[in-house]
Amino acid sequence: MSSRSFNLIVKKKINPFKKNIEVDSDKSISIRSFLIGAISQNISKSKNVLESEDVISTIKCLQKLGVKIKKIKSKDYLIYGKGLGSLVAKKNLELNFGNSGTLARLIIGILSTTPGIEVKLNGDHSLKKRSMKKIINIMSEFGAFFLPKNKFNLPLKLISSEMPLGITYDAGVSAQLKSAVILAGLNSYGNTQITEKLRSRDHTENMLIRNKRSIKILNKKNKVIKIFGKNYLEPLTINVPGDPSSAAFFTALTILNKKSFLKIKNVGLNKTRIGFYTLLKKIGANINFKNLKKKNSEVRGDIIIKSSKLKPIKSSKEYYVNSTDEYPILFVIAALTKGISIFKGIEDLANKESNRIKEMQKVFRQIGIKSSSTKDQLKIFGKGIIDASKKQIIVENLGDHRICMSSFVLAVLTGAKTKIKNFETVYTSSPSFLKIMKILGAKFEIQK
Repeated sequence: MSSRSFNLIVKKKINPFKKNIEVDSDKSISIRSFLIGAISQNISKSKNVLESEDVISTIKCLQKLGVKIKKIKSKDYLIYGKGLGSLVAKKNLELNFGNSGTLARLIIGILSTTPGIEVKLNGDHSLKKRSMKKIINIMSEFGAFFLPKNKFNLPLKLISSEMPLGITYDAGVSAQLKSAVILAGLNSYGNTQITEKLRSRDHTENMLIRNKRSIKILNKKNKVIKIFGKNYLEPLTINVPGDPSSAAFFTALTILNKKSFLKIKNVGLNKTRIGFYTLLKKIGANINFKNLKKKNSEVRGDIIIKSSKLKPIKSSKEYYVNSTDEYPILFVIAALTKGISIFKGIEDLANKESNRIKEMQKVFRQIGIKSSSTKDQLKIFGKGIIDASKKQIIVENLGDHRICMSSFVLAVLTGAKTKIKNFETVYTSSPSFLKIMKILGAKFEIQK
């Protein structure tokens, strides 16, 4: 997998297709399997791992913290767990998270309550732009310090708490922050309690659920997660399903491309991850889930998709929490569907790898699709499938894989002459993306 920089050039529309594919493994589950394996006892096994740049950054950071990780064969790894509170770091060791916000926030959670840690935290140019204010405020409650004071972007220095005590936390829409609190609570004295009004992705809870002495989940009107600190964690055996967020781009392409059919095999269909599919079914998309089964507390199955005629999208804040990563491609669907689509409760999109609201608006403007936005809402005046072969799209280097992938789908559906700069950023989450697009018949050039 090369991260040498390249631009992607698209000049042609895609033809109808009928295909079966498999997508890259789930990034969220891959990253978490290494992090939780590292703080569990004995040897954990993680199979069918996504070997993308974000996951490789995770492995490198854990190895620097004294964790032995052994690759058995392609995509299969053994993680020699050190147990809770046992990660070690030389003073002023630097951890580089690359492009991964998930890795940054979750490892900050683990290290904040691991005694004797003093490390420098860093990332790539895109991650450095993202605010870490919320995670810093939460981890300060556990007793961790971050320097310099009142600076909320990487690079930062973390000094862990010598006497971490459990906290009470009201979770918002961020699964990363919720997971960080769970991971910090596992090595704190006393109990940590998290109340969740809006249900964000729950892979962390699913991986820990066998540890009855460490975690208890009460599903009342609001979900309550109780963490009992300082208990032994059982090793994991994880088999990672396909990533529903990666599958979303091919789903969108199939729905909008006339006379097309696609079957995507073995995708993770955890109900906290399928907001995108639920929303599309509501507006007329022909999407079905087949062969559903449960493995490691995670539902997986096949997604069957056929070209469909859609109504405009009306998306409330409730959808945001279960389809955060898919919003740029939802915007593309809205732009190519006749009528006015409205997305509410999306202010957090401004603090992703780029400001995803503004950047997608810039892309649409180049092919004459109107939109208007406020801080937490976007209206798109959809035109249906347009012929943009006389127009041009240029996507600057944003270091945002989802914007790159969405712009590519838009380009092959409209025929706009498109140049997407620094497309290699897609390898952070979806190393097989271009290979699959080729299988589906998309024509493109790579410009080194």
